[in-house]
Amino acid sequence: MRRAPLRLVGLAAAALALAGGAAASSDPYAPLVGPTGAGIGAVAIAERSLYRGAGTRADFLPLYLYEGPAGFLRSQSVGLKLDPAPGWAGEFFLRRRFEGFPIDDVPASLAGMGRREYGVDLGLAAQAAFAWGTPFAEVLHDVSSASRGSELRLGLRVRGQRGRLAFWPQATLALRSARLNDYYYGVRPEEATPGRPEHRPGRGLQPEIGLYASYAVMDRWRLLVGATYARVPQGVAASPVVQRRTDSGILLGALYDLSPPPKPLTHERPLIVRAYHGASSECDVMKIATFRCTTVHTEDDTSVSAFEVGRPLVERLNGWPLDIAGFVGLLRHHEAGLQPDFWQVNAYVKPYFYGFPWDARLRTRIGWGVGLSYARRIPFTEVRHLAARGRPTSRLLNTFDPTIDVSVGDLLGERRLRDTFVGVGVSHRSGIFGTARLLGNVSGGSNYIYGYVETSF
Repeated sequence: MRRAPLRLVGLAAAALALAGGAAASSDPYAPLVGPTGAGIGAVAIAERSLYRGAGTRADFLPLYLYEGPAGFLRSQSVGLKLDPAPGWAGEFFLRRRFEGFPIDDVPASLAGMGRREYGVDLGLAAQAAFAWGTPFAEVLHDVSSASRGSELRLGLRVRGQRGRLAFWPQATLALRSARLNDYYYGVRPEEATPGRPEHRPGRGLQPEIGLYASYAVMDRWRLLVGATYARVPQGVAASPVVQRRTDSGILLGALYDLSPPPKPLTHERPLIVRAYHGASSECDVMKIATFRCTTVHTEDDTSVSAFEVGRPLVERLNGWPLDIAGFVGLLRHHEAGLQPDFWQVNAYVKPYFYGFPWDARLRTRIGWGVGLSYARRIPFTEVRHLAARGRPTSRLLNTFDPTIDVSVGDLLGERRLRDTFVGVGVSHRSGIFGTARLLGNVSGGSNYIYGYVETSF
């Protein structure tokens, strides 16, 4: 009987594969920047934890949003868009699941139990657009080392606009598999105590409601608010580690829209290419950025090499000498024999300021990239630092990329090289002081000081 939900999930996946589309999932952040655009911001979230004795949990979610014609990034999810027919939209994606034990403060009710980790779901979603609303469906399966559970979600989203106010309430009915519920809310035989009997919640249905809205306070700035409510399955509510049958939360945040203005069809944004190599540093990123500490290889000989590509998003923002670009890239960690070398993927947006008095003679830019970084392994310098402080590690962390560069063309007197730059920067990973579940509640990170070349085509 426990295989029944998985059969339903398989059938749903086959049906969705025939549909396809874009911006089609239950992700509440999908409508924020439209079908093509970008944005950056942050959301503070307060949720009543289901776990007994865990109270209200606070979370900080950095918002990094990119919607392209073929793919997307929405902080906790990344994927491809499918668009097979008019009126249909679909997505194939990976998404972080934020169920799991409180990492920073485990309540007494969970003492002695194996830690339930946040999962990563592989998902397939589809939607059909109608005048009265947008019904959607998605199927999810955990592909991390967490639950290995599955979920089928059917829902409806309605969108509205009243002047500067946009809103999109949505309702979802989720069929959760036994593996999913048992992992997060079950009690295994070896975890049972006199006050915490063995329990297996089994599969169940979970209705959810979400109310979301944004208000444009200026041309590009928006305030975000939201509230969620869910009623968990009876088997979950009966668990000795669960304190209530309802799950609720509120969110408040802000978003800066980086979507480029419409361009004529003849206008093409240049391709930006960057390459760099750098060495590990024990200095704090702000001290490096202000040139107060620039030592490298003081504790290990690890280094990095990277290749990145990008596109301009905004040119001369509000008429200021400030451009904003978006980048994705591959970074190779050279671990000097301390552990195997490995790859890292970076995705970030980067403002460039170039309004210096000497700009006409020597174009000089200061940049500050901010985004997400996923490493195949935990860099050795992070393992050492975080282990010494008793802090968790995470493959997914924030990345910061402060840089300063000058134009090669101005240095050499070659006008055709004026959009080629050489400079120095810092490749930094960190977890926003342990406040973000998205980043594994990590407090700390790593720094590499590098030299680079950047040009445009």
